[in-house]
Amino acid sequence: MSRYVTIRVPGGKFSTLFEKRAGWIAAALLLLLIALSVISIGVGTLQIPPWRTVQMLAAGPASGEMEANIIWNFRMPRLLLALMAGMALALSGTVLQAVVRNPLASPDVIGITSGAAMMAVLYLAIFNVTTSIQWLPLFAFAGALGVAAFIYLAAWKHGVSPMRMILIGLGVTALLEAFKTLFLVFSPIFVTSQAKIWITGTVYGANWTGVQFFAPWLLGLIPVLAVLARRLNIQVLGNELPVLLGGRIQLQRFALIGTAAALAGAAVAFVGGVGFIGLMAPHLSRRLVGGAHGLLLICSALVGGILLVAADLAGRTLFAPRDIPAGVFTAAIGAPFFLYTLIKVKKRRS
Repeated sequence: MSRYVTIRVPGGKFSTLFEKRAGWIAAALLLLLIALSVISIGVGTLQIPPWRTVQMLAAGPASGEMEANIIWNFRMPRLLLALMAGMALALSGTVLQAVVRNPLASPDVIGITSGAAMMAVLYLAIFNVTTSIQWLPLFAFAGALGVAAFIYLAAWKHGVSPMRMILIGLGVTALLEAFKTLFLVFSPIFVTSQAKIWITGTVYGANWTGVQFFAPWLLGLIPVLAVLARRLNIQVLGNELPVLLGGRIQLQRFALIGTAAALAGAAVAFVGGVGFIGLMAPHLSRRLVGGAHGLLLICSALVGGILLVAADLAGRTLFAPRDIPAGVFTAAIGAPFFLYTLIKVKKRRS
């Protein structure tokens, strides 16, 4: 009995091959995410049992029940925003690790999230949260794309070297953090307090407007990433072999980095600077399903959603009635994970 399953689109223009075990693991992750989502929706000041939560979800927002009002108007937008942001950050990290060919690469390390956060803080400092606050996500998104383009151009020397990108990204991150601190120092105290919470990363106060703005970005970028997924497998082979195979490596690399920046920028724009999701999710998924970027992208998205939903759930419940930003918990787990990965990489190369 074959270990693999082949999926072909009629017409033969697209086909993919994946291991059955990896498919079952992806299905298990999806079930875990669904179960965690039901629990997250039911937990809060008003505790709703899982079976009752499922009933209210099936009944819809117009059922008139008090539980349905709480679920659909307050908890569901928060859950969906955390889920989509976790998926976007995880996909961005998976793409960057493949393009840069470095297990430590992530939107945080490259500087993409710092660019988005710095532009958001600049916006808050200029407008003092009194004018057109709805334009904040656009500023953050533009910051992420701008930093990604600058790093790509600065690393160009007869092509883009992944190592140069890492080094330039670290320098840009340090510079942006300095500018961000400077903007906060000269901002009013209420702007500084709000910006500090947003920079840490939180889905507190999420509403359907944020979900409606974020969903088109994510749903529009996922098909682009699906088309580019095969190019990721070529990128990890280095610079010479892809060219011999007929790949336009620099054009592909630019498209992939742009997609990763768009995903991370959109996530940061709506939930703030949640850290380490883009680092942890690809590593955990790679251990589960291997390194082929077909199911790896799917599993990374699921793991990213699980991590951020779980972090938000912990923030709402562990120190209730205080609502701790989800970014605090992702950093508490991600920082040791980063050090562990760094030591592991160092031992492997020594």
